[in-house]
Amino acid sequence: MRWLTRDATMICDHVGHVDIGFTQTLVRIQGREVLVATDPEGRRIAGCPNVNPVIGLRPCLTTLKVAEGYSALVRIEGRPVCLDTVHGLTDGSPPGTVAYKVTNPGQALVEAAA
Repeated sequence: MRWLTRDATMICDHVGHVDIGFTQTLVRIQGREVLVATDPEGRRIAGCPNVNPVIGLRPCLTTLKVAEGYSALVRIEGRPVCLDTVHGLTDGSPPGTVAYKVTNPGQALVEAAA
């Protein structure tokens, strides 16, 4: 599993794009910051087309808590590294069913076991 960097791509199930944020600057891969625990959470989602107010559909606007994808072995400043298996739910509708996931880790050099 590859580590995520700030160049990673994450999308919701409707192909809205998650804005990537990072909170640590100590470790980089090819000059790009590595993502650590909670970086993918609470991020804005842009361009989700799941909109139909008439039937109550609302677009994905924010990522929720990561369900899986933090390394159990590798940590930076005490926080687990994000792996390319990161996924969780969004605040889109129907509630509790719309996920986000990684489509590109942002680098192809560094891997780690879960």
